[in-house]
Amino acid sequence: MRITLAFRAFFKALFDSTAANQIESALAGETTTKQLPQPKPEPKKPAPKPPARSEAITLLATLQREARLIDFLQEKLDGHQDAQIGAAVRDVHRDSAAVLDRLFALTPVVEQAEGDAIEVPAGFDAGRYRLVGNVAGDPPFAGKLAHHGWQATKCDLPVWSGDDKSAKVVAPADVELG
Repeated sequence: MRITLAFRAFFKALFDSTAANQIESALAGETTTKQLPQPKPEPKKPAPKPPARSEAITLLATLQREARLIDFLQEKLDGHQDAQIGAAVRDVHRDSAAVLDRLFALTPVVEQAEGDAIEVPAGFDAGRYRLVGNVAGDPPFAGKLAHHGWQATKCDLPVWSGDDKSAKVVAPADVELG
């Protein structure tokens, strides 16, 4: 800000003798009744409009559209045979995994196999490691890998392009015409 003011004052003094005299007076500590013109304040930009649809709903809609996940989870399983449930799970599992792989390309946080010995280093990132069990002392910690964790290597969620009124619709109603 000051550097900009200095440049402005320099060029104003260079090309405007009245301004040069006022700047010289100000630098000499003299007060003046006439003020230099003040810069106009920049108009405030309106806050950006939040997206009509959250990314969470977009993900849920994708899992429903491609894997029928919500239909499966909302279905009452009473009265269905285990074989019927197992057959449905196989399709939902396969299709949901494909969606997650396409959108997030999930990989393990730790490459070791579950059950392998692992050392958590001093200064570890608590977002990458969660210590469970008898946690005592100072790192490094030695333990057994209970779960390798997951991390997304990308995030390619579809962009919502629908109407604001249907932004929270996860799956539209299907209407079969005769």
